[in-house]
Amino acid sequence: MGVDVLLGLQWGDEGKGKIVDVLTPQYDIIARFQGGPNAGHTLEFEGIKHVLHTIPSGIFRNDVMNIIGNGVVIDPVILQKEIQQLEKLNVDVQSKLLISKKAHLILPTHKLLDQASEIAKGKQKIGSTLKGIGPTYMDKTGRNGLRIGDISSVDFNKKYQKLKEKHFKILKDSTLLKNLDSIESEFLKSIEYIKKFKHIDSEHYLNNASKNGKKILAEGAQGTLLDIDFGTYPYVTSSNTITAGTCTGLGIAPNKIKRIVGIFKAYCTRVGSGPFPSELKDEIGEKIRQVGHEFGATTGRERRCGWIDLPALKYAIMINGVTELSMMKADVLDSFEDIYVCTHYIQNEEKINFFPFDLSDDTKPVFKKVKGWNQDITKSKKESDFPKELSAYINYLEKELEVPISIVSVGPNRSETIIR
Repeated sequence: MGVDVLLGLQWGDEGKGKIVDVLTPQYDIIARFQGGPNAGHTLEFEGIKHVLHTIPSGIFRNDVMNIIGNGVVIDPVILQKEIQQLEKLNVDVQSKLLISKKAHLILPTHKLLDQASEIAKGKQKIGSTLKGIGPTYMDKTGRNGLRIGDISSVDFNKKYQKLKEKHFKILKDSTLLKNLDSIESEFLKSIEYIKKFKHIDSEHYLNNASKNGKKILAEGAQGTLLDIDFGTYPYVTSSNTITAGTCTGLGIAPNKIKRIVGIFKAYCTRVGSGPFPSELKDEIGEKIRQVGHEFGATTGRERRCGWIDLPALKYAIMINGVTELSMMKADVLDSFEDIYVCTHYIQNEEKINFFPFDLSDDTKPVFKKVKGWNQDITKSKKESDFPKELSAYINYLEKELEVPISIVSVGPNRSETIIR
């Protein structure tokens, strides 16, 4: 069997967790391939809202294995709390969660380095979640990192002290170090807790599972426009959030990838700094934020809101090889007489229809007005229940994006999902 991929096409927060949860009954294994606890995948069912940061979004379904892949960076403290929260809901995490030995560990000093870096940047700060993600990936590529497989080694403490001392040299006399003792104690206790879970050579596990006919869904975190290579650099995350990240983040060969599901909102949001051409800095943007509850699942920060951006979406579809689309949060636009679509940019006084290298705050959007449906769609049970204006919007997007929209979300709950 091949491997299917599900990932975000905007700046993250598209609703990946919900769609993974909806699709999970079709699969035997759900595997996260990159990112860390800066992710916040929200699922809602049976009247309860759940937010996952590291654990794959298939954890609530029975008879499905969930794998944290080698491309993920793990904060053991956050992972322990996440597991314990799930266990309170009678989720048998122990039997359904596997962790790659090659996944890298986020150390307490990585978080301090993250804070120090943002402070040093001042007004040019990236908008980091301050979870230590960037410094951990830096140590990974710098060949200094510690991995899950190391925690069972007899010389783990020696390796840990060596890396910590390297970080001390960078932090020097930083006042941030005064917080280290308390967070380090919690970290070391969580390392012991994580030892009781099964650590695997995930590349062998996944390839053998595929060979034996198991169906695998690779779950991405963040979004395409935050990719370290193809996003709005330097306002990006530290990993490859695109389809290619599945190969390096799980040990899956490119020719094994089949279905690629791209997730996007019916509008657009962004958290943190960086260019956002279609952003609405007015009462309309605020209305979308409030109706859509656009506040970060991980940080609680307000999300910047704007109209959908077609040049950016086309770009994301192209570099991911998307085969089908899922449109999320259409219900957020229920009360609008008219909605708008960014079809082009004005860059250096030239009208362009592609995502440029030098996208900036000076890049201006060109909008097309589309008639809104201006009615409640949350009660829709099938596509024929859609108002004609919503159907027209979907058809317009399909024509422009040249990829079918197979799923439309009409509300936050698992059940409020229409398969077209």
